[in-house]
Amino acid sequence: MASGAVLRWLLEEEQPAIRYLTLRELEGKSAADSRCREAKRNLPKVGWAAEILARRDPEGWWESDRNLYLPKYTGTNWQLLVLAELGLTRELPEIRASCELWMGRHPLRGGGVGGFYGEKGHLCFTGNMVRSLLRFGYGEDRRVRLALDWLVESSHPKGGWTCWSFHEGPAPGRNLDSWEGLSAFAAYPRSRWTAAMHGCVERGAEFFLDRELYRQGERYPPWFRFHWPVHYYYDLLVGLDLLTGLGYGDDRRLRFALGLLRKKRRADGRWNLDAVHPDVGGAAGRWYREHPKRRPTPLRFETVRRPSKMITFLAQRVLDRVDKVI
Repeated sequence: MASGAVLRWLLEEEQPAIRYLTLRELEGKSAADSRCREAKRNLPKVGWAAEILARRDPEGWWESDRNLYLPKYTGTNWQLLVLAELGLTRELPEIRASCELWMGRHPLRGGGVGGFYGEKGHLCFTGNMVRSLLRFGYGEDRRVRLALDWLVESSHPKGGWTCWSFHEGPAPGRNLDSWEGLSAFAAYPRSRWTAAMHGCVERGAEFFLDRELYRQGERYPPWFRFHWPVHYYYDLLVGLDLLTGLGYGDDRRLRFALGLLRKKRRADGRWNLDAVHPDVGGAAGRWYREHPKRRPTPLRFETVRRPSKMITFLAQRVLDRVDKVI
């Protein structure tokens, strides 16, 4: 459990999103609790969510009506991913209108949602979109269910995903970076999983666990730094939050990642924001240095190398899940 001082910090009213998430997920309060209701009412009025909504065009988009994906990371797609993490739902008319615009612009072949520049699915885009729509409250929507089926069909038979569909992608290799498909199922009630979904999730989780969340090729430094928002990038906190959320908190193969998480905790019980994206190494990092005008605009909410409420909440949620199953 987080210390009393850390909990009081997370519960400060200046960020009702963190306050609401802390009450619900760290303190276990019900949605009917008076403090939860008050924090939820304040989500669109104060803090990060209010700042995002203030930049929204009345027609439902951010930055550009012509392209909801660009510019990175200030366009509509990216703002909605963050708002879903902050606890807003389609109960808010602005969220509902923007989601309908988002889904209408990105149909998926076969009747689902999450098509990327057409009706062809793309793992990171489709997975992110489906996860966020589920958090917004679209779990009963047929379009979202069809997109979940596409994620099952596009998964690799041995577990995990490529960047594109397994059937359509340019390369057969699976990668730890392709975490978004699994994250959609973590947001979907297990009681509604089909047998195919169960198998897909089990194989996908095994792919990550077999590699202890980090063993794939040479050591990749950005994976060992904690970020928020994560967009479509992976790091060890992303992996831990995903796997413990799916119920694998007692798996011994999480030991390395959990050890890193505990090591990065500050003496005061909080965690820093290590970097904001794009924080990339290797060829991608070199490409951005060679083409600085193509580098995305970072979406910043907290200060790098300073205590982060979102990172602290996510890290503590992981440790609380692990404590419950050990």
